Amino acid sequence: MNYYTAKQIAEFLQQDDPRMNLRTVRYYTQIGMIPPLELVGNKRVYTDHHLEYFRAILTLSRTGETLASIQETLKKLSLEDIKKISQQLTWVEPSRILENETLKITDDVFITLSPRISGELKQKVIDSVSQALRGEHR
Repeated sequence: MNYYTAKQIAEFLQQDDPRMNLRTVRYYTQIGMIPPLELVGNKRVYTDHHLEYFRAILTLSRTGETLASIQETLKKLSLEDIKKISQQLTWVEPSRILENETLKITDDVFITLSPRISGELKQKVIDSVSQALRGEHR
């Protein structure tokens, strides 16, 4: 387990979102958006788990969720689920959302494709996913 200062956490997060700064890290900590800090010696420190929480907050905020809603959501999730959300951060970058095409296959399945994919290949992907969902095999 790695240990970090608030400043180090802010520096990591600024790579993901330039608006994240030390003040924001401290604010999220103060209002309980993340779990309590670890005590190492006589210092309170952040861990890799806290970094996952911050990245999950960034991910959810990019989807339009409010801080209050994000806080309630995170309280209900396991650490494993929070890690999964934090790993999706790069997929919800506004520039990537605008340049890619997201298609609804079913109410539960969406696929996102790059505009560089040909129309023919796009149709094959859609057909393959649709067949897999229906349980058909080739």
